[in-house]
Amino acid sequence: MTGDELSNTFSALADPTRRAILVRLAAGEATVNELAEPFTISLQAVSKHLKVLERAGLITRGRDAQWRPCRLEVAPLDAAAEWIESQAQVWQSRFDRLDQHLQETQRKQKETET
Repeated sequence: MTGDELSNTFSALADPTRRAILVRLAAGEATVNELAEPFTISLQAVSKHLKVLERAGLITRGRDAQWRPCRLEVAPLDAAAEWIESQAQVWQSRFDRLDQHLQETQRKQKETET
């Protein structure tokens, strides 16, 4: 996954409506009308959200007779999770080193006070 694809994934995930659509699709394929049901926005607005998700590779649309069910594509989510995990490891390492430094500083301070 390129940096642009990762940016597209995070950009698509920035919107709560799009995240809710992805949560719904995690339960299985759904049509645009089914995806629009829980929202108070227009069908056209839902379609715009779906286009963003589709461009980010987070969903695909199939064809089943007259239906074009949407389905979740997990590969971009896996790549985003992998990136977040790598960053979490970097920050955990930094916090561990900071914690060691603070403990060492406190130990030295106690030694000089006694």
